[in-house]
Amino acid sequence: MRTIVGVGDPKAVQKYSTFLAVDVGRESYFSRKFMGEGEQAQTPLQVITDLESDAGDKVSYDVVMQLRQKPVEGDNPIEGKGEKLRFYTDSLLIDQARGNVDTGGRMTRKRTIHDMRKIARTRQAEWWARIFDELWFMYLSGARGINPDFTYETSYTGFAGNSFVAPDSNHILYAGSATAKNNLASTDKMTKLFIERLVTKAQVMGGGVQGIPAIQPCKVAGEERYVMVLHPWAEHDLRQSTDWLEIQKALSSAEGRNTPIFQNALGMHRGVVLHSHKGVIRFSDYGAGGNISAVRNLFLGRQAGVIAFGTRGTGFRFDWHEEPQDHGNAVEISTSTIFGMKKTAFTIDGVSRDFGVIAADCAAADPS
Repeated sequence: MRTIVGVGDPKAVQKYSTFLAVDVGRESYFSRKFMGEGEQAQTPLQVITDLESDAGDKVSYDVVMQLRQKPVEGDNPIEGKGEKLRFYTDSLLIDQARGNVDTGGRMTRKRTIHDMRKIARTRQAEWWARIFDELWFMYLSGARGINPDFTYETSYTGFAGNSFVAPDSNHILYAGSATAKNNLASTDKMTKLFIERLVTKAQVMGGGVQGIPAIQPCKVAGEERYVMVLHPWAEHDLRQSTDWLEIQKALSSAEGRNTPIFQNALGMHRGVVLHSHKGVIRFSDYGAGGNISAVRNLFLGRQAGVIAFGTRGTGFRFDWHEEPQDHGNAVEISTSTIFGMKKTAFTIDGVSRDFGVIAADCAAADPS
């Protein structure tokens, strides 16, 4: 006789909670490529683990600005002239999110509960991965946009009380000759020159006495790298240039090309690893007439975004629950997680400053 682990069995719940977390990490575009844990994470996204062992629904994190003081010269007294360390704090809220699958009565009769657990795990892992990726694109962009395939409505403004924050004036750049949303032309498309402008901006912006955090590149195999995620339409425009072969060649000889940040990359230019994803936020109201199709590509340094999980005492980032329905004829399987995410930004001298991302807006339209 075959042993059947019944509905709600603790062993199955534990096992499938763990499997689901692993599957979501593998399925999620951002999780499998760009995420690391702890303050020393050398990745665009940082997992804050404080709330996984402690109670609470809020975690705070700091940035320490560079010193501004001038050296004390000669024999001039130094006592009492020490500069205070300047800490700026941001916080992240977490909340619960849930989804469920109804396995259906007929399937219950024809298949064992093990088959349905596997099917439910696969479908929900895909769903959770899509939810996380949509949220990452919206948070890092500071906008919902008009992407028609998103689960979230176009009026959505954020999860768990963490609102989307639009890019500040130092952390947005427009392609071509455009200097603002309302003067972007349909010809201001993605080019190699635009990528070079972004790198130059990242290299010279902030630090010192400016009160603007400098974008820190990610460290990959000892080399400094930035990451840029393009919309496929912007990728298409870049591929039409004579520079495309050069961009592809640079990737083949790059140090660290076997690391997750390089996985399925398009190419590389000036230390920027190029990726493409249809989840990049789209707009339809750019240009003087408000009718230019545009996309917000993401130029990412280290710790551009943060995410935290709460485990509700289970020790797992995802919970798995099985509930009999219709007098035991069917089984409904629900999954849940407690989390929060946002773009890293700090209020410095009264102004909100992004930390590790530049919005790279350009005109882009469906080439088909």
